[in-house]
Amino acid sequence: MNHKITLLFCTALLIVTPTVTAFQHNGETLPPPRKLTEEQAKVAADNYQKYCALCHGEDRQGHVNDHAPSLRSKSLMESGVAHQILRPMSYGRKGTAMGGYLDEVGGPMTLDETWDLTYWLFEQAGVERLKFSTNPVTGDIKKGEQAYLENCTTCHGVNGEGVTAPALGNQSALAHNTDEFIRHAIRNGRQDTPMIAYKDKLPAETIDNITAFLRSKALGWKDEKTILKALPKPEEYVINPTGEDPQFTLTEGKYITSDVLHKALLAKQRMVLIDTRVTSVWQNAHIEGSIPFPYYTDTDINNTVAGIPKDVQIVAYCSCPRAAADYTIKKLAKLGYTRTAVLYEGIFGWMNQGFPVMRGDIKGIHD
Repeated sequence: MNHKITLLFCTALLIVTPTVTAFQHNGETLPPPRKLTEEQAKVAADNYQKYCALCHGEDRQGHVNDHAPSLRSKSLMESGVAHQILRPMSYGRKGTAMGGYLDEVGGPMTLDETWDLTYWLFEQAGVERLKFSTNPVTGDIKKGEQAYLENCTTCHGVNGEGVTAPALGNQSALAHNTDEFIRHAIRNGRQDTPMIAYKDKLPAETIDNITAFLRSKALGWKDEKTILKALPKPEEYVINPTGEDPQFTLTEGKYITSDVLHKALLAKQRMVLIDTRVTSVWQNAHIEGSIPFPYYTDTDINNTVAGIPKDVQIVAYCSCPRAAADYTIKKLAKLGYTRTAVLYEGIFGWMNQGFPVMRGDIKGIHD
């Protein structure tokens, strides 16, 4: 069975809701996944530093940018890896800063590379995989909501949107993680992160109730397949090439706000907008006229900037809300680009203020 069929099969198992009650694991373990070759491990380690370290940390510690979770936490890495890591790495988490890194959605890695990076993360953690049930956890959803509001909102947000911790209301995450995975995280926390273990703080019944409440937020989720757009050509990089140059007043020497950028775009001013997120999320939604310029662009950066004049105003944005954009601007400065700015609120802040984006083409959706 090849990797893609395995992924689809296991994903389907997690979405199906059986009628029996889940059990808490009894310590039974699964055999380790396949061992990487020395070359595969080297490539995976390099890919981690190139694509993941900016947010998850050079040592996988997490919470470096955008509250990205720890990828070395024992309770995470023993929770049935690989799919709990492979799925978000491959396809991202819609509505969050986590983009998809698989080539079929516009990312930079092949399917084999995403699998190898998943296994490399597991090997680095040095834990055994616990055998979890795929059955649902039963609980009182209303009581679970109340317990969630009392214990979880400071970090995860009232609506599960994520404040200083991952978004628990993300439907793709809920649809592709089992109830036992969720319960295990609540009971045992995430070691070396702000997520504490609640097994000695809350009754088991309350933890079940919270799990059932979170699961209820996954109802109605469906996957939408984005049709990839052709990437802009160098002659399309400059927006409004005959327009006036914007005269931005930068905060802290580099930031502009969404309303300032929006006024400049309405005035048809000349600039280059660079989207520094992974290209897959540019495909889903981006500010009109922006070009995909991922923060990890290194080997081909000279080819990319060849279409960007050094006398034009560059505005970079990401969803971190600023980490990837700041990182990219520093690289451009080394190449002699000095007319640069960063969108302070990031694209989520831009959208939350009601400013428009261009969305990708979704298969099966018609106007």
